[in-house]
Amino acid sequence: MDMRTRLAALLLLVCLGVPAQMRMTVKQLTAFIKSSVDLKHDDRKVAAYLKKVTLREQLSAGQVEDLQAYGVGPRTLEALEALRDASKSLAPPPPVQPVPAPPTIPPPSLEEQRQIIAQVRDYALNYTKRLPDFICTQVTRRYADPSGLEFWQRLDTVTTKLSYFDQKEDYKVVLVNNQPTDISYDKLGGSISSGEFGTMMREIFEPETEAQFTWTRWATLRGRRVHVYEYRVSQPKSKWRIDYQRSLQYVPGYRGLIYVDRDNLSVARIRLEAEGMPASFPINQASIELDYDNVDIAGAPYVLPLKHTMRMREAKLLIKNEVEFRMYRKFGAEAVITFDTPDPLSEDKTREEPAQPQP
Repeated sequence: MDMRTRLAALLLLVCLGVPAQMRMTVKQLTAFIKSSVDLKHDDRKVAAYLKKVTLREQLSAGQVEDLQAYGVGPRTLEALEALRDASKSLAPPPPVQPVPAPPTIPPPSLEEQRQIIAQVRDYALNYTKRLPDFICTQVTRRYADPSGLEFWQRLDTVTTKLSYFDQKEDYKVVLVNNQPTDISYDKLGGSISSGEFGTMMREIFEPETEAQFTWTRWATLRGRRVHVYEYRVSQPKSKWRIDYQRSLQYVPGYRGLIYVDRDNLSVARIRLEAEGMPASFPINQASIELDYDNVDIAGAPYVLPLKHTMRMREAKLLIKNEVEFRMYRKFGAEAVITFDTPDPLSEDKTREEPAQPQP
């Protein structure tokens, strides 16, 4: 099965209007203005939007001049000057603290890098063959932002029984917003994805994909030292299919990162981002991040998906799905699982930390 991402129409702007009053930091305001200029938004509409903005921090005259130089329209400039005057009594934004460079750790040699990629390739191509039959709870929290500034508003929470049997995935929706339902996974509407259990990993490492890997850095993920490799898959070799409203499809090339556990050479994280999306296709940007973690099933250890994050942009509209895989059990043990919706995972489970030299 190809890894697949789908976006269907939700008429989001009907239910996601701009709040009556939007509170912003200066950093968020700057990002919004620059995005509006880049996307050539109407000067009148941008100015009208800014009239609904209240700043949390002081906007200086110099910052307004910088935004004017970026190319804002005259009405937007007037609105920015009004925000500058209204925020004079507020504290200025905190200074940007420089991020200290992580300690230097020697990279593996080129020969070691080649050996690592060869072993990880074998791991990826045989990953699903080593998995047991199991079931787990899949929780999908879907978000949207019509402003394009990552002011996320949750659309719904979908709790699914995911069964993995005979190397095939099966999805059964059991709750939507904690209410029981019998809707099928493919009939949910909105954005969904599949192929998390090894498909994405396998397609990156298949020899015919011809992905090139370059070691970039050491990192720490979930307390473990990992190699981080860059890679790229050209469009003719790609199998990542993006469907739009079940009517349009495109297979983009993509680039990304692979995180490899230093000790057992298992894949700990995959990132990919679409490249060269055609102007005629409604989706402008698409990216996926998939984390794997150690899981115990019936007393045996396995490496299985932990969290899958998908992002897409259609013009200004941003869509984000955060999918968590919880409560793994051996297949056939449905009676011991209660399909409720657990709280979101802690950010510590997916935060990348710099690698520290060992004593």
